[in-house]
Amino acid sequence: STMFKIFTVVVFTSVLLISLSNSCSNPQPQGNTQLMVTQAISVLHPLNGSEVHGVVTFTKVTDGIQVVADVDGLTPGEHGFHIHEYGNCDSPDGSSAGGHFNPDNKAHGGPDDMVRHVGDMGNLNADENGHAHLEYIDHLMSFEGSHNIIGRGIIIHANRDDLRSQPSGNAGPRIACGVIGIAKQ
Repeated sequence: STMFKIFTVVVFTSVLLISLSNSCSNPQPQGNTQLMVTQAISVLHPLNGSEVHGVVTFTKVTDGIQVVADVDGLTPGEHGFHIHEYGNCDSPDGSSAGGHFNPDNKAHGGPDDMVRHVGDMGNLNADENGHAHLEYIDHLMSFEGSHNIIGRGIIIHANRDDLRSQPSGNAGPRIACGVIGIAKQ
């Protein structure tokens, strides 16, 4: 009888510990709590001693993702504008963001090209005051699946992206970086 009680306590304790361990390491959502992302945002910060800063929003629309960028502190002219592999802006030169986001292993191109990286967004064109505004609908990026841009980095480059040089358009040093996060819905 005593042996049976000890055995029961050991089994009960083991089951309880396993259950607690599973619920802590693999929490299961209660009910239908899956988040449908409809908007994301990235706040850009200067790199390499630049003064470049701005905001890029991504909004799910019927035929893709609408990209809206407002950036200041640029030199007048065009600047390469890409989504990079990692949402890491820790290094002063932006190298911690990795290369262009390219899950399909395609050649570099422009945002309207049939063959391009998912992260290829072309160029921002800054006016004489250093302000650039860009709006377009991207048909390749997504908020889910293999083309998911959430958690990735955005990089602005010092020079124009020529939209053809491999692997990254010869756009020069990285002058701003931001991480794409889910925006409040």
